[in-house]
Amino acid sequence: MTAHSTTAAPIAIAKPSRLAALTHPRVYVALILLSLLLIIPALSDSPFVVHVFVTICVFAGLSTAWNIVGGYAGQLSLGHMMFYGIGAYTTALLIQHFGLTPWIGMWAGAALSAVVAVCIGYPCFRLRGPFFSLATIAFLEVVRLLAIHFHGVTGGSAGLIVPLKLGWAWMIFTEKYNYLIIAFGLLLLTLIVSWAIRNARLGYYLTAVREREDAASAAGINPTQVKLRAVIVSAALTSLIGSFHAMYTTFLEPATMFSLATSIEVAMFALIGGLGTVVGPLLGTVLVVPIAELARGWLGSSANGLHGFVYGTVLVLITLTLPGGLVGTFGTTIGRWIDRLPGGKPHPEPEAPALRQIVGTPGETMLETKNLVMRFGGLVATDNVSMMLKRGEILGIIGPNGAGKTTLFNQISGFLKPSSGSVAVVSDGKETTPASADAFARAGVGRTFQIVQPFGKLTVTENIMIGAFMRHPDVGSARAVALRVSSLVGLHHVREVEARNLPIGDLKRLEVARTLATEPEILLLDEVMAGQSQADTQKMVELIRAVRDAGVTVIAIEHNMQAIMSLSDRIIVIDSGKVIAEGDPQAVVRDRRVIEAYLGEDFANAQGL
Repeated sequence: MTAHSTTAAPIAIAKPSRLAALTHPRVYVALILLSLLLIIPALSDSPFVVHVFVTICVFAGLSTAWNIVGGYAGQLSLGHMMFYGIGAYTTALLIQHFGLTPWIGMWAGAALSAVVAVCIGYPCFRLRGPFFSLATIAFLEVVRLLAIHFHGVTGGSAGLIVPLKLGWAWMIFTEKYNYLIIAFGLLLLTLIVSWAIRNARLGYYLTAVREREDAASAAGINPTQVKLRAVIVSAALTSLIGSFHAMYTTFLEPATMFSLATSIEVAMFALIGGLGTVVGPLLGTVLVVPIAELARGWLGSSANGLHGFVYGTVLVLITLTLPGGLVGTFGTTIGRWIDRLPGGKPHPEPEAPALRQIVGTPGETMLETKNLVMRFGGLVATDNVSMMLKRGEILGIIGPNGAGKTTLFNQISGFLKPSSGSVAVVSDGKETTPASADAFARAGVGRTFQIVQPFGKLTVTENIMIGAFMRHPDVGSARAVALRVSSLVGLHHVREVEARNLPIGDLKRLEVARTLATEPEILLLDEVMAGQSQADTQKMVELIRAVRDAGVTVIAIEHNMQAIMSLSDRIIVIDSGKVIAEGDPQAVVRDRRVIEAYLGEDFANAQGL
């Protein structure tokens, strides 16, 4: 057999020039507003006001860096200040022992923080919900205790004084405004990195993992890998800011450098401004920090702990009245107003690149299972299931509820590892068994889910882009492919609608569309016609036939007997985890075992069997 796949060369896509991007109103309005962080304190000529704005830049940068993990990826890290402290201590110790300028030391701290982030993130990302948050708090406490224990190096609980060497080379000044310039530069860096991630494939991947991890895996995404990328970048940025803040305060002690309270505050700023948005953490910081700092400045020592009260009050008000945060609630409306300014015209949609051509010999084996057994304790969900899928066919799988059909799908798409038996994907005459769900997807096995799993906060186009990224890493190419696929499945008219607002028929088509965008050779459809109207069912039947005619081989689980009988070239019947019949649809429905186990006498009489 000589089956193989080739990828057609993509069509060149016209992209807007960099100058055009800079003249977009969202860019120049953002730059104008950001410049106020430098202009206002310069005009005030007040050291206290400069201090307030340095604090804003520092905490906005920390919150923006945290948002890459906590907002984009949805991983509520409450121990993020460990990277801040690592950066601070690394820079200070390199100055103290080696006379190394902090401009170099801060990058050493960032590199060390990235390594620590991988060592902590890899095991912790396997935890879900509150367990992940508790684990990050535990690691923060461990690092704090280590800083206290090794007092000969870190100064212990007594603290560590940064050597006072004045000048730009040592990042210590008598003029406070110089600190603001550096703090503003670091804030700008974190915003640019955050924006770049949000608008690149990694940003879409992180959102997909946050929304539906299983659906993300089915689109070829390795959840642990993308979360590790996010935490590496986030830790490095947090560490850089920690290094600068050490030079600003010139004194380090473990309780401050590894503070749980500060970790919570940083997360809170992002929550107030809008989780998962680029400017949300900055807005949250700008809203809250000046109030707390000014109150402390005016009230002095009598305001001890007042900043915590201010933070808590604002957080309660925002979560009760604006649960999406400032940007989540008002961002879309304000964005439309800004887009009306000069230069806000949308760029034309790029041409879709050519989809890969599926080439192979009809009738050759594409997927084979041998004696699949799946046990859940004492329950045997699949019992020695062996099957073979031939190129170009539509294979129907039917059986009563609880028969093991979806469990079989989970095994042949990598979501469950069989207790025994094997699954082989055949390509170019070679059998391979991918190691995980995302590896199955990259091997050309695409699947939908019995219960639809849309990325609810993404639009229809963005949902389909998640699948398209597997073959088309460029955002423009992926969007063009998504628009083409949305037209194919009949969703083009709702392409800018968020998935959570779609009816069930459109959600089912969206599941198929996202999977088709991965350009699979094998398509697994799990009850895609369930709960649909007659008209939607007919549209789905026509779509499945069109997909098969385009060269994609299909396996479909379905309870709609009329539809599955008309579609399938071959049918497998499963009952209690076992294959009880297999063959031509007309022969299978006449099988007495199938009638007794699934179809029933009423169906047999209606069909004249």
